[in-house]
Amino acid sequence: MKYQIFYEKEALKELNKLETSISRRIIKKIDEMSRNSSSCDIKKLKASNDYRLRVGDYRILFLFDKDSIKILKIGHRQQIYN
Repeated sequence: MKYQIFYEKEALKELNKLETSISRRIIKKIDEMSRNSSSCDIKKLKASNDYRLRVGDYRILFLFDKDSIKILKIGHRQQIYN
């Protein structure tokens, strides 16, 4: 099953601020996750209903829905959880 991807404005802003090579890796990983989520490093966050996807030193916070994924935040691992 392929999930439809939606981005929050904040997530798109952060993605556009990153170096091109990093943003390409992140977009590629999000696309991979939308096709086959079981092959990615996904963990549910303890304090919320959010999930996180790891791409090197960067994290993608998102929500799963029935047939969609909503990207909430994208950022470096030291700053994403603040």
